Amino acid sequence: MAHYRKSVAAAVGLNTGIFIVEAVAGYQASSLSLIMDSLHNLSDELALVCLYLAFIVARGPSQKLLRSANVFNSVGLIAVSGLLLWQVVERMLNPVPVQGVVPIIVGLAAAAANWGVARLLLQPSKDNAAIRLAYIHNLGDVWVSLAPVLAGVLLIVTGYSFFDPLIAGGVALWIIVSTGREVFESHEDLIWPERIVCGHPDHDEPRAVES
Repeated sequence: MAHYRKSVAAAVGLNTGIFIVEAVAGYQASSLSLIMDSLHNLSDELALVCLYLAFIVARGPSQKLLRSANVFNSVGLIAVSGLLLWQVVERMLNPVPVQGVVPIIVGLAAAAANWGVARLLLQPSKDNAAIRLAYIHNLGDVWVSLAPVLAGVLLIVTGYSFFDPLIAGGVALWIIVSTGREVFESHEDLIWPERIVCGHPDHDEPRAVES
C-alpha cells in the first residue's frame, strides 16, 4: 500500500502544479481556454486527493469523504463550467486581446504534465481498479490540455482572438455534458461510493463491497 500512496501523492503534487500554472497564466494572458483547462485539472485534483485519502483514512470517514467529494466535484464542476460558458458568450460579443503564445506554451506544458501524472499512476493502476480509472482519465486529459494550444495557434495564424473563447466554450460544453451524463448514469455510486470502493482498516487497499 505504501507504494500506492507515494505514486498517488506524487500525482497530486504534479497535478497541483498544472492547475496553478494554467490558472495564473490564463488570467495574465486573458485566455479562457487555459482557465477552462485549469478548472478541469482542479476537478482532477479533488479526485486524486480523495483517492489518496481513501488509502490512509479509516473506512467510515473514507466513505463520507468520497461521497461528499463526488457530489461537490460533479455539481461544482457543472456550475463553474456554466459560469465560464457565460463568460465565453461575453467574450464572443466583446472580444479582448489574448496573448496567443501563452496558451501554446502553457498548454503544451500542461499536456506533458498530465502525461506525467498518468505515468505515475501506471504501475499501481495494474493492481487497483480505482487508480486505473484515474490513470485512464489523465491519459485523456493530455488531449484536453491541447485545446488551449489549438486556440493559441489559430489566434496567431488568423489574428482573431475569438478562437480562444470559442474553444473554451467547446471545452465547457464537453465538461457539462460528460459530467452530467456520468452523474445520471452512476448517481447511486456517487452518493454511495462504498459500493464500489472504500478504505478498510483490515486490508492493504480499498476493496469492493457487496451490496
